This record gives sequence, structure tokens and C-alpha cells, in this order.
Amino acid sequence: MSALDAVLRRQSHSKVTADAPNRLQLLPLVEAAASVADHSGLKPWRLIELRGDARLRLGSAFVEASGTVGRDAEKLAAKPLRASLLIAVVFAHQPSFKVPAWEQEAVASGVAHMLSLLLDEAGWGVFWRSGHLTRSEPVHRMHELAPNEQLLGWLYIGGLPERTKSEQRKRFDAARHLTTLT
Repeated sequence: MSALDAVLRRQSHSKVTADAPNRLQLLPLVEAAASVADHSGLKPWRLIELRGDARLRLGSAFVEASGTVGRDAEKLAAKPLRASLLIAVVFAHQPSFKVPAWEQEAVASGVAHMLSLLLDEAGWGVFWRSGHLTRSEPVHRMHELAPNEQLLGWLYIGGLPERTKSEQRKRFDAARHLTTLT
């Protein structure tokens, strides 16, 4: 399959099974994702695997950050349990007079997107979750982020349920979004 075919086939899968790649399966995918364009080669990113109890701690951090209680708190705490593997995508700003912070954050986003493509091509279900809690203090603390780091969200990764394996992605009208300056 060509890269074009793989990218055209890619779609987010918000429901995944409990299967997930192990660390040894992830390492070559992360290595490949690191090939994303990176001005000055700063590598302004890192990834954090969350499995098992780490997902429970993340759910508790969500509840703490939101201040919710009761049934709403239970639902929020359960969100990280929707996949057995979450990969936190971290933007790690590097001091640079040449590369502004926004460009470094774009590199971190590019790594996350490239990794999601590679996981999809390898047969895993993936979806990227973010939201207002990503930049909250309890979630920052739970991930043990350094002062120069910001969380961009999580890739939720798992197996593909049988019913989603044959679903086709809706075609995109590229001509509406590609303009020409003359």
C-alpha cells in the first residue's frame, strides 16, 4: 500500500477493543514518526505511555481539574478507560532564537499525527482526544511535566472492532480548500 493509500484510508476510531500494541511494537513507529519536518532538529516533543493504573490517575486528575462531583465525576473519570493504551503528546519548548514556539508546537503536533497514521496503517484503531483539561494544573502534575512542557492531548489506541474494519471514510473535496494566487 502506498503512503497516499494509507493516508486516504485513515480515520479516527472512537471505539476500540482492549487490544493494544506493546512497547516493542511502538518503538519503530515512534522512530518513524520522529522523521517529521523539524526546523533545527530540536525534537521539541516527547510521548508518554499510559496503561493500567496510570489511566485511573488521569481520570482522577480530570475530576480534580473540572471540580465535578457525583455521576458527572464518575463519567469523566472513566474517559481514559476507553482504550487500554493512551499516549500523551507533549510539546517540550526548546530555547531557540531561530525557531519560534508556535513552530515547535507544530512539530509536536506533526509527530502525533504521523504516529496516528502509522498506528492506523499497522491495523490499530486510533483517535486523538484533547480539550480544555489538557492544560489544567492537575493533569499537568499527573503527567509530571516540566515547566517548559505542555500537553497537546492523547492518542487513544486499541484494536479495531469487527464492524469498523470495513467502513469507508467519506471523500474530501480538496478543490474547495486549495486556492491559487496569481
